Amino acid sequence: MGLFKGGNPVISEKTFEKVYRYEGDAMTVRGTVQKFGLLLIMVLGAASFTWGLFYKGVDVMPWMWGSMIGGFVLALIIIFKKEWAPYLALGYALLEGLFLGAISAYFDAALPGIVMQAVMLTFGTAGAMYFLYNLGIIKATNTFKKVVIAATAGIALFYAISLILRLFGIQMPLLHDNGMLGIGISLVIVIVAALNLILDFDMMEQGAAHGAPKYFEWYSAFGLLVTIVWLYMEILRLLSKLSSRN
Repeated sequence: MGLFKGGNPVISEKTFEKVYRYEGDAMTVRGTVQKFGLLLIMVLGAASFTWGLFYKGVDVMPWMWGSMIGGFVLALIIIFKKEWAPYLALGYALLEGLFLGAISAYFDAALPGIVMQAVMLTFGTAGAMYFLYNLGIIKATNTFKKVVIAATAGIALFYAISLILRLFGIQMPLLHDNGMLGIGISLVIVIVAALNLILDFDMMEQGAAHGAPKYFEWYSAFGLLVTIVWLYMEILRLLSKLSSRN
């Protein structure tokens, strides 16, 4: 079962424990891609809604916090109840879109044009990662997986400590600093997020090859969306740091 280890926190070795004893319709890569497309459309549609509200003068802060908390709760439910992914993934995408639209509007108001740059870089990076993976230039070997998993866990711990300190009114300067070290940290996080896409692509192919249950199309699409959103937010943060230096 070590074959199914991945760096994405929503897809792990235990995710596919039922694969070898499952009988019924199996997932396909094509089906997963189609479902990811539906989730992405939902995200973009919801994001345009809160984006529009912001530029109409509406306070979107309640939308941002409400959707962020709701999305987090839904994500946890999907992670622990993977078979519910077909019913909850679209709801997660809706809430994530509302959150992204609101927070992106704030960034765009402060730094016009930064959101479009972040969107283009996100999809460009995702496309490049798939190209490199598809050609076998970057392979999801066991060593590669372990390094990416360790790096992702380290980043998660870093953010967790930052959040706890923030509750006590203490800011971690390196996380928000626009100095060279702060920019360097953001760049490393962007790279790790991008490398997680390789593990997502590999997980999709391995799941399809080993006959994972059909609902794993929704779960895998959900996992890929989590990584894409993370990558977008980190690119947005990096661009904001670079812009603030000008």
